[in-house]
Amino acid sequence: MRIGELAQATGVSARSLRYYEEQGLIRSNRTVGGWRDFDASMTERVVLIQHLLAAGLCSATIGELLPCLEAPPEERTGVMEALLAQEVRRLEAKRRDIDRELEVLQTLRRDVGERTAGEP
Repeated sequence: MRIGELAQATGVSARSLRYYEEQGLIRSNRTVGGWRDFDASMTERVVLIQHLLAAGLCSATIGELLPCLEAPPEERTGVMEALLAQEVRRLEAKRRDIDRELEVLQTLRRDVGERTAGEP
């Protein structure tokens, strides 16, 4: 399957697919004419990459996870679970930071509202 076909099948731009390939996240063979030729299995892989990106993972972390996700369960080493746990902790910390920032803004908004309501 050519890059345009993979882009259409996944809803991911050809530019992003080239980036994924550059990062080693997907693979293609080259035709005699130099065109990328993707195996049909790359469709599922691109969709998985999109889900992992949407979850906030960077391409380097995704590159570490993909081999774990593709390995049969009996061959998994626990690396995937450790990486996912690390990402959960990172996102939870980020959420705590956002909650703290929201609290400060809401307090400021309330204080400003009380001051302006009390003015003649």
